[in-house]
Amino acid sequence: MIILPAIDIKDGNCVRLFKGDFSTVETVAENYMDTAKSFELDGASWIHTVDLDGAKEGKPVNNDIFIDIAKNTNLKVELGGGIRNLETVEYYIQNGISRVILGSIALKNPGIVKDAVKEYGDKIAVGIDAKEEMVAVEGWLDSSSVNYIDLAKEMANIGVKYIIFTDISKDGTLSGVNAEQLKKLSISVNANIIASGGVHTIEDIKICKEMNLYGTICGKSIYKGTLNLKEAISLAER
Repeated sequence: MIILPAIDIKDGNCVRLFKGDFSTVETVAENYMDTAKSFELDGASWIHTVDLDGAKEGKPVNNDIFIDIAKNTNLKVELGGGIRNLETVEYYIQNGISRVILGSIALKNPGIVKDAVKEYGDKIAVGIDAKEEMVAVEGWLDSSSVNYIDLAKEMANIGVKYIIFTDISKDGTLSGVNAEQLKKLSISVNANIIASGGVHTIEDIKICKEMNLYGTICGKSIYKGTLNLKEAISLAER
């Protein structure tokens, strides 16, 4: 299993939100590049990044930051937020982003996901964010009546190889991963599942590893010191 330490960017700053609520924004690090390089020093091979402004506005906003990380570290950059068309996917991939996450567009225009997968294969991931098992979109500002498993199955059927699942009620809460929903997802679809939201301690890493998930994203737990990144990576790689 791989560990993906996370950097969320809002107004150029490294921040975390509580349950995706933009009014709870908290700056967690002074400098994005220093933060990324510290992850690299701790043994990370991937970094999970989110353009929060982009997610809200539906277009890239902090793109220079993510491209800078890709060019000036050895980390593979996974990026989501505000990616709504093939032109943006192409722009990021051509500028060194290793995996692009399509979120809202997967629900609203799955044809774009299909075209992206056809063109870029495993460089495409789909982010499925859910409240009470129902998919939320547009930076989590809108909810839908689509069950997260149903959307995941549709995405796997069109060739998506990576699905990032976030239980919004857990995100930024340090309350533990939603093992029940993750397990249900992992046995329902033939895709690599990445857990996101709620990671608190090394126990959450163990839970995800025991489910044979592809990856686990860790954000607030690293910044707050409840999870040691080196230890998490060591356990995940065993």
